[in-house]
Amino acid sequence: MRKIILSGLGVLLLLVALFLGKKIIDSNKKSKPSFSKVVKTVFVKQVENKQIPIVLKASGNLVAKNKIELYSEVQGVLKPLAKPFKEGTKFLKGQTLLKINSDEFYASLQSQKSNLFNLITAIMPDLRLDYPENFTKWEQYLQNFDISKPTPNLPVFSSDKEKYFITGRGITSAYYNVKNAEVKLSKYNIRAPFNGILTEALVTTGTLVRPGQKLGEFIDNSVFEMEVSINAAYADLLKIGNKVNLHNLENTKDYTGTVIRVNGKVDQASQTIKAFIQVANKDLKEGMYLEADLVAKAEENAIEISRKLLIDNKAVYTVKNDSILTLTPINPVYFGAEKVVIKGLENNTKVLTQTLPGAFDGMIVKTNKS
Repeated sequence: MRKIILSGLGVLLLLVALFLGKKIIDSNKKSKPSFSKVVKTVFVKQVENKQIPIVLKASGNLVAKNKIELYSEVQGVLKPLAKPFKEGTKFLKGQTLLKINSDEFYASLQSQKSNLFNLITAIMPDLRLDYPENFTKWEQYLQNFDISKPTPNLPVFSSDKEKYFITGRGITSAYYNVKNAEVKLSKYNIRAPFNGILTEALVTTGTLVRPGQKLGEFIDNSVFEMEVSINAAYADLLKIGNKVNLHNLENTKDYTGTVIRVNGKVDQASQTIKAFIQVANKDLKEGMYLEADLVAKAEENAIEISRKLLIDNKAVYTVKNDSILTLTPINPVYFGAEKVVIKGLENNTKVLTQTLPGAFDGMIVKTNKS
């Protein structure tokens, strides 16, 4: 009886152990995860092919179109004037920029004029006797001779004999010495060749000025030029007279310029060509840095998109049937700093407007118009 009871307990313990083991094994089994298919949303727009202007970007500094550096050709002390010879002083055309003391030279010129007058006076008796037909015009010349005024031109010679006679007495030589001195005297006063402003002043009142010394710089602050470098591939598209949109770096001010010159030489190192733009505005200053937008030509049946959307510079992603991402080949015709002009897409094609990380050809997507 005892053996039967012990055998029954053993069987019962065995069954309990098997049951508990099965429970433990079942609890360790992992259920298969269920994945929900994620479809990414892309932003698209419909292609509308149209005429896209090709705008060349360039930049440069403004330089005054009319600018002169002032140098002295004579020696003397700088005299004071009503308008000071200082940076920022404005002068009108013809006004005296600076004046150098010419008292000593003026006295020398008057001496030469007096000598010329005396030489002509000395030959008058001989003229009356030997060349009576020429006497009157030389007498008239002496009567009109004023030592305080510019020397009048010598009378025209009527014959070779008269010319030899006058020249032999040293009159012609003395006359041209006087005229040369008069020209030099005018260089003691430097006048403004145009309306403008003094941008550099290297001397002050009382300074001893020497020949060849730089005195300053004078510019016309109403008209400026800007030199820009353009890719040589577009050289034939740049035309003199083309309008150019200019703006400052902050894009807060806009100006309108005109292409006035295009260099005929291509820079070998950079393969660019120089163009010169003229612009006039009261707010502009020499040395200002501006950016220019030059409209070179217009491309037909094209669109403009961000350069970030290009794939290997030869394709873009489009969406077919509103759900399938497709890599579509295109023809880029112009690359800008941030934009690219492309051709090859049909109207109403849906093209991405934003980049999609992990995109691939055939990817299932949802569309959202940007």
